Amino acid sequence: MRKFLTAVVVIPLGLIFIIFAVANRHWVTVSFDPFNSVTPTVAVTLPLFVVIIASAILGVIAGGIGTWFKQGHWRRAARQHEADARHLRAELAELRAAAS
Repeated sequence: MRKFLTAVVVIPLGLIFIIFAVANRHWVTVSFDPFNSVTPTVAVTLPLFVVIIASAILGVIAGGIGTWFKQGHWRRAARQHEADARHLRAELAELRAAAS
């Protein structure tokens, strides 16, 4: 079932990427020099689909990193609760052993 659902998602997504790449294959120059737009010192010429897909990937990575940092206190609390539960289980085992 999982392989079927993966195929249902991955195959259409792959086809969309291929169609997108074929439709946007003309070259664009991305400049990283805000002061000189005519002859920039740092510029890259890439196909448009590479620029757009790379931007989307970087956005997903940045969002994931932001979410990971935002949820740090929940992970810390979960580790603390797990340690407390481990300690209480050990204490319970000792009390059961002493009672029997």
